[in-house]
Amino acid sequence: MASMLQTVRNAWKIPDLRRKIMITIGLLLVFRLGSFIPVPGLDKQAFEQLASQSGSIFGFFDIITGGAFALATIFAMSITPYINSSIIMNLLTIAIPALERLQKEGEEGRKKIAQMTRYGTVILAFVQASALYFGLIAPAVKGGSTVLSYFIVTMSFTAGTAFLMWLGEQITEYGVGNGISLIIFAGIISRAPSGIMSVINLFISGGLGEGILGFLMLLFVIAVFLGIIAAVVFVQQAERRIPVQYAKRVVGRKMYGGHNTHLPIKVNLAGVIPIIFALSLMIFPQTIIGFFFPNAEGKMIEFILNFNSTVWYALLYALLVIFFTFFYTMVYFNPVEVANNLKKNGGFIPGIRPGKPTSDYIASVLNKITWFGALFLATVTVFPSILQLFTNIQNVWFGGTAVLILVGVALDSVKQIESQMLMRHYKGFLE
Repeated sequence: MASMLQTVRNAWKIPDLRRKIMITIGLLLVFRLGSFIPVPGLDKQAFEQLASQSGSIFGFFDIITGGAFALATIFAMSITPYINSSIIMNLLTIAIPALERLQKEGEEGRKKIAQMTRYGTVILAFVQASALYFGLIAPAVKGGSTVLSYFIVTMSFTAGTAFLMWLGEQITEYGVGNGISLIIFAGIISRAPSGIMSVINLFISGGLGEGILGFLMLLFVIAVFLGIIAAVVFVQQAERRIPVQYAKRVVGRKMYGGHNTHLPIKVNLAGVIPIIFALSLMIFPQTIIGFFFPNAEGKMIEFILNFNSTVWYALLYALLVIFFTFFYTMVYFNPVEVANNLKKNGGFIPGIRPGKPTSDYIASVLNKITWFGALFLATVTVFPSILQLFTNIQNVWFGGTAVLILVGVALDSVKQIESQMLMRHYKGFLE
């Protein structure tokens, strides 16, 4: 933490970086201000009552949006349609050869894919806004549901998402860090005060225990929170380094190779993607019921709506996280391709023959560290449910996905600042 703050202080002394940081902060303030602009024609109190009756299925949306969903503002859907569109485009790029070739065409190909992602974001945002309107919002419209109210509400939500997408791109281009990630980061971190106050109020009311027991439980919660952050930072930074040696070769009068290096493989190669995939599947049945059948009754409906409070929910959630961790890792890291690249450049792993033995060895190492990363992600994901068994804390905003996003975005932003400082340092030498 101290080194991170020191990096920001050093960056602030550089005029160009200071301007980038100020632009980033200013655009994030625009996002936070927009999170309080209400959608025209909606009764805020009626919407809050309808959302609370739908249980906890919208809790994740409210955390990601920084409270904008509960307030029924223009940013209620946040940037989630863009995330979904990006995930779909990534999967289609793997499945469709034409898109894969387009991605390999360089900057122009990536621009075309980015344009497709933007179109997909608008379409998904409109579909999600329509489902939200018919499933939840229609009874909260002032003057009753009409064609005009449907158009105003859905267009407001869609325009809000499109504006956030543009805002994120401006942060990425003119600011510091990944704009989309920073918007999600700002939304989650804005929920910190309410999360802290809920724990304090629970402690004051005796919900954590009476007397010294309650105080010890409060210290336990704080220690667990800090421990989760430390563990996430450790795993996010951890990597397995496979030694690589390059053979000497003579080209003309110069000799190349003959040096030793390593092949780094991150322990948590998949990042937060497996949790997002697993969460999307887990909340899908509840979301469908909440959107399209809000007044449905029956034992099966009741079981689905209350499934997230059972042990089976946590177990299934963890298994899905493990599955998607392996799926994402195998899709985006190809040991055969890495082994072939090493062979083409005259590199080899000491004690391992080039070609298939090298790819098998890399696959074996990758499989072992992926197991560790998958089990860690699964543990962090289901931890809020475990903590609820020992305390009365029902809304652990810092659990699972939230911590991984916060830590990952913070580390990535600091790394980008450090790289820009290093680039300017070398430029100073050249000048």
